[in-house]
Amino acid sequence: MSDAPTEPVLLVEDIGPVRRLTMNRPQALNALDHDLTEAISGAIADAGADDAVSVVILRGAGRAFCSGYDLAEDADEGELDARRWHEALMSGTAKMLEILDCPKPVIASVHSYCLAGGTDLMLACDLAVVADDAKFGYVDIRFGSGVVSMLLPWVVGVRTAKELLFTGEDRIPADEALRLGLVNRVVPAAELDDATLALAQEIAKNEPFVVQTTKRALNRVWDVAGFRAAMAANTDLDVMIETANLPARDEFRRITSEQGLKAAIAWRDAKFRGED
Repeated sequence: MSDAPTEPVLLVEDIGPVRRLTMNRPQALNALDHDLTEAISGAIADAGADDAVSVVILRGAGRAFCSGYDLAEDADEGELDARRWHEALMSGTAKMLEILDCPKPVIASVHSYCLAGGTDLMLACDLAVVADDAKFGYVDIRFGSGVVSMLLPWVVGVRTAKELLFTGEDRIPADEALRLGLVNRVVPAAELDDATLALAQEIAKNEPFVVQTTKRALNRVWDVAGFRAAMAANTDLDVMIETANLPARDEFRRITSEQGLKAAIAWRDAKFRGED
């Protein structure tokens, strides 16, 4: 066994009053596995409790922001019953809500792929600054799965959310994401880090108590409208999807287990194009 140190899955650095969190699974395009999800959860809690931190930035190392939940880990877990699916989905949504509920503003700094659970992660943040090479969307429906955290309609509206989710489109470009209200700002890829940090520092100049209380007031707009109940309802309905005996999902899992995730994605894409 090698004694070489293992890179942490989340890198943490402070730049004045700004805490920058970098997801560090570049080989997996920062797919959300158990370790990374727990690391983000802990770091968000730490930042929320640290009086020296005014704003949090969340970004991804390597070639992408986040490709979504780790489907290879999902396949390794095997077949889950309804109870275990409910537990897993509740946990996934709870982790997203921790970001939304963090007392400090959280800014997503997004480049390249930001898909499925990665889009959920971006939407759970308060603001999103994205590179002009960013791509967004939910491909879940194309392999018979549901959306873990139904944040999308609360940000872009129900009608737009229906189109994005029903089609399974996962190549929404940055300029279209801006038009839809999915993100706040689009900048050249080479300027992403500087632009995100500049926005964070602009916010950090303001009185922290006022910024944090204003965030609570804005979040309460959704709560009064039934946001938490909607999140819980989506979990219940997603259990029905995940426990249904859907041939496409079973085949996707089988190929992932036997041939790897890349082969499963190639099969899914070919199926969607009508090539199989």
